[in-house]
Amino acid sequence: MKAILYSKYGPPEVLQLKEVEKPIPKDNEILVKVKATTVSAADIRSRSFTVPPLFWLPARMTLGFRQPKKAILGMELAGEVELVGKSVKRFRIGDQVFAASLVGFGAYAEYLCLQEDGPVAIKPSNITYAEAAAIPIGARTALFFLRKANLQSGQRVLVYGASGSVGSYAVQLAKYFGANVTAVCSTSNVEWVKSLGADQVIDYTEEDFSGTDETYDVVFEAVNKSSFTACMKVLKKGGIYINCTEPLPNVQMLWTSLISSKKLLLSRNSPENAEALNFLKELVEMGKLKVVIDKSYELDEIVEAHRYVDQGHKKGNVVIKVEPT
Repeated sequence: MKAILYSKYGPPEVLQLKEVEKPIPKDNEILVKVKATTVSAADIRSRSFTVPPLFWLPARMTLGFRQPKKAILGMELAGEVELVGKSVKRFRIGDQVFAASLVGFGAYAEYLCLQEDGPVAIKPSNITYAEAAAIPIGARTALFFLRKANLQSGQRVLVYGASGSVGSYAVQLAKYFGANVTAVCSTSNVEWVKSLGADQVIDYTEEDFSGTDETYDVVFEAVNKSSFTACMKVLKKGGIYINCTEPLPNVQMLWTSLISSKKLLLSRNSPENAEALNFLKELVEMGKLKVVIDKSYELDEIVEAHRYVDQGHKKGNVVIKVEPT
């Protein structure tokens, strides 16, 4: 089968299209013919080994010291079940599924084996494989943190980085939960973010979101590019600050959590099961959650796709069509 491999960390050019052996599912696994995958932030960080200094050693231990332990990237996908292990009960051959593959990676390939009890579910019936592939990481992350924050109807939420994958889902999910949502993005994305349901949109190139008297119950930092001081200025007493990309609190964050009633929720992985995917599937099928695809590429255009995402300006999601259309 065809797959994208990398044998060293570095720029997009380290990714190479090669032929590798097709996997065989274990008793508790399904073999998925991958139709589409994405270029996620996790793929970018793993490929380039862009991690905070404090996480250098544990990241090397996880990903590999001299070279990557797992040669095939790709952390979310959609496809069709081709084979099932003899112990599998939830899936049958021919099922259309979508899944996260954060644990083992491997979605940059024509086939991938997934554990039956992992984050894999029947895909929404009303969207394409390409759209379904763009849900399992960004939408699950947004859902996980909003649930952790115990978001309530009527609360006010600020989403910084509302035009990215996690941010665009955070806007929509917060609205679904009944919140009043203020989104922060760049000029070119203002109207599009409004179309996602945001009640107010702030263009950060024109206005400082902390320069008003507005305050929020939840501040959701989706891209880790805002000022923590500014976020604290607009966060209510007892409010919750979410940063889905910052793994450890800095000194300022620690001090804030000690001397104030404001709470911090920092980067962590969603539970590796299908519950969130099934919930998101229902929202998509009800028309309550939209998937936004910025650009699509073929598998042999993976280097170009990574170059584009490296620029840091993607809107929503960038999809890789593994099976030619």
